[in-house]
Amino acid sequence: MVARLKDKIALVTGGSQGIGRDIALTFAGEGADLVIDYRSERDLPMAEEVKAGIEKLGRRCFLVQADLSSLSEIDQLIKTTVADTGRIDILVNNAGLEKRASFWDITESDFDLVFNVDLKGLFFTTQAFVREAMKQKYPAKIINISSVHEELPFPHFTAYCVSKGGVKMMTRNLAIELAPYGITINSIAPGAIETPINKALLNDKAKLESLLANIPLARLGQPKDVSGVAVFLASSDSDYMTGTTVFVDGGLLWNYQEQ
Repeated sequence: MVARLKDKIALVTGGSQGIGRDIALTFAGEGADLVIDYRSERDLPMAEEVKAGIEKLGRRCFLVQADLSSLSEIDQLIKTTVADTGRIDILVNNAGLEKRASFWDITESDFDLVFNVDLKGLFFTTQAFVREAMKQKYPAKIINISSVHEELPFPHFTAYCVSKGGVKMMTRNLAIELAPYGITINSIAPGAIETPINKALLNDKAKLESLLANIPLARLGQPKDVSGVAVFLASSDSDYMTGTTVFVDGGLLWNYQEQ
């Protein structure tokens, strides 16, 4: 079987855990070399574990620390990546966070925390990546890890939902703007995936059962459910796709009812 990403260079933001970790390892299994962005020293041990797993698969992996809420660190992330690898073929905008708060209690710091990573950070990481791709004149692929909540309301997470709505529109707009340069952009919108970000949910039996009742496939998603779609979008199999959001949610979006 031919590796679908043979000798491609992929940068995965927030690649030290959860969905990003699984995407990075899956890409390596398909023949890609990886650059893993991690946010802080606290995440370094997890990033090193991912690197070891990638190298065990016979691929190269570089680790770069960068807080994507900082434009200067984004700029340095792209520069370091290109210095280490020569180019970047695939950008996976996976880094993200959420903050629970009722709308009337959301503070400016809560809002900024979410937007600075989930939308502003994604926006300017993509911009820096696009500038490099245009300068070197090679085709490239951008994959945004959005959320089912770019469409589905999520009470008490309004800032998060608004940021993901922005990712949806950015994906559509850039599909048109970047097409003449051979750059495609698509999003994956996961539903309830069993990752560290959902730890509280997994430990609350009543909330978990309520959620599962809304998912037609009656289970939580696994990181591999997302990484399989990411490989498709990163490969030549998806060359005629751009501006699209692929929902990976077990049918949740079309069946959800607030309890």
